[in-house]
Order: sequence, then structure tokens, then C-alpha cells
Amino acid sequence: MQKGISHRITTGSLALILLFAVILLPFPVDAKNPAGGEPSSSGSVSDYVLGVGDKVKITVFGESDLSGEFEVTSTGKVSMTLIGEVDAAGRTLSQLQSTITTKLLDGYMKDPHVSVEVGNYRPFFIVGEVMKPGSYGYVNGMTVINAIAMAGGYTYRADKGDITLRRGGNQGKEEKVEEDGSVHPGDVVSVPERFF
Repeated sequence: MQKGISHRITTGSLALILLFAVILLPFPVDAKNPAGGEPSSSGSVSDYVLGVGDKVKITVFGESDLSGEFEVTSTGKVSMTLIGEVDAAGRTLSQLQSTITTKLLDGYMKDPHVSVEVGNYRPFFIVGEVMKPGSYGYVNGMTVINAIAMAGGYTYRADKGDITLRRGGNQGKEEKVEEDGSVHPGDVVSVPERFF
């Protein structure tokens, strides 16, 4: 009888331990992208390099007139009240934040606190043997196969084994990618035609 009680306590304790382990285990985190934003080569969201077409949310704490959402224009700038145009394209979020803070310190504010985050990422592009080539809105965590699905899938002539990608648009380096390869804002995915 004592053995049966001991067995029930052990089984009950084990079930309780398993229950706590399931509840207390942390949710899975993407090691390359712990913050959940757009990954960069170093994995940090603050290292995301801005480009034409990105929209940034700039907050100057305590100054609602200076805060808002701004688009990086075709000239690579954002235009803000009071300080005018600020270079944004080719800069990281932290660099843009630092530049805005410096401009505000130059005779406008004593101790500005500025926050910059991406509101909307610039689109990516897909060309070649897909049903609907063109530009599409970027979604976090996008892969090549997601991009192809957004473009209506492959045509019957598509060479699925020779897909290439240019990082950051036509000026970027072209590289061969697999269907599970990552796509970033501004990238150009190219699906060639097969010749057999």
C-alpha cells in the first residue's frame, strides 16, 4: 500500500514538473533576428539600412509637431518641420536618430530625445517567370518562395533551380538563392526561363 502511494506521488510530481516546464519554457526566438524586425547582416533591427521608399516613424518626445511618419524620398531624404531635409537613405536607424538629434541641438532644443523606427519597409521586386511580376509590399521573415507565391506562383517555363536575387535593388550583387532564402526590402528576385 505504501508503495502505491509513493508511485502516485512520483507520477503526480512528474506531471506537475512537466506542466511547469511547458508553461515556463521561453517561446522560440530566431537567433538571427531576436528583435523580430527586419534582419540585417548583423542581425540587429537598429542596423537596418534605410532606402528610398521606406517610411520611418520619428518621435521627438514632448514635441508632437515634430513627430510623425516620414517617407524616404527619391532623393534619399526625409523632410521634417523645423530642421528641414535630413539624409536618410544609406543610413541605419541609429545613424538617422543621431543626425536628427544633432540638428535639433543646433539652436532648436536643449535636450531632444528622438526615437526612429521603421513604419513600412520599401517594397521588393520579382521579375521573370512568375505569373504576376512586379513590386510587392515587404513582410517580415519573407523567403523567396513567399515572394513567388505573392506573385502568383511560377509559370510553366520557370527554372526553379536557378533563381537569383540582387540585394538592395539593381545596384546590389547578384547571388543564386534557394526557395528558402531570405528576401529583404528593396531586393530584386529573378526567376529565369528554362531552356529544355
